[in-house]
Amino acid sequence: MIVWLNGTHGAGKTTTSALVQQLIPDSRVFDAEKVGQTLMDITPALPETGNFQHWPPWRQLVVETARRVLDYTGGTLVMPMTVLVEEYWREISTGLARHAVPVRHFVLHADHEVLRGRIAADTVVGPDSPFRLEYLEHYAEAARTWLHNEAEVVDTTHLTPAQVAKQIAGSVKS
Repeated sequence: MIVWLNGTHGAGKTTTSALVQQLIPDSRVFDAEKVGQTLMDITPALPETGNFQHWPPWRQLVVETARRVLDYTGGTLVMPMTVLVEEYWREISTGLARHAVPVRHFVLHADHEVLRGRIAADTVVGPDSPFRLEYLEHYAEAARTWLHNEAEVVDTTHLTPAQVAKQIAGSVKS
C-alpha cells in the first residue's frame, strides 16, 4: 500500500511522513522528489520546464520506483509529495492502480496565513523561498477545483505533526 501525503509547502508532509512511518508497521518513507532530483542531474539537462513534475519521465519513474520497492519489500510506502496538477495525479494513481498498488491519498491542509507563517519560520529551507510561496496559490486553486475531492483532507491548522500522523495512521489501520 502507499500512503500518499499531498499538500503544499508548509503543510507538514515531510515531518508527518516520518511520524506516520513510525506508527505503521513494516513501512518506509519514499520521497518522490528524489526522483526529480535525479532527473535534474542529467547532463546535458532535460528541457527547462520550471518544475520536474512537468517531465513525463518523472511521473512514470515515480510509479515504477514505488511499485518496484513494494515488490521488493512489501509493506507500506509513505510518500510525502505535492502534486497539484490533476492530470499528473491521474497519471500516477492510474499507473499504480494498473499494478494493483492500493493508494490512500491524504491532503494535509492548513489555512493560507498559517502556511505562510510556517514557510517563513522554516530554518531548513529558509524563509525567502519564492518557489514555496508561489505554490500557495497553485494549491488553493487545486484544492478548490479537484484535490480535496480526490483525497482524505486532514486540516493541520491547529494540530501538531504527531496528532496528524496519529490520525492518518489510525485511518490507514482501520
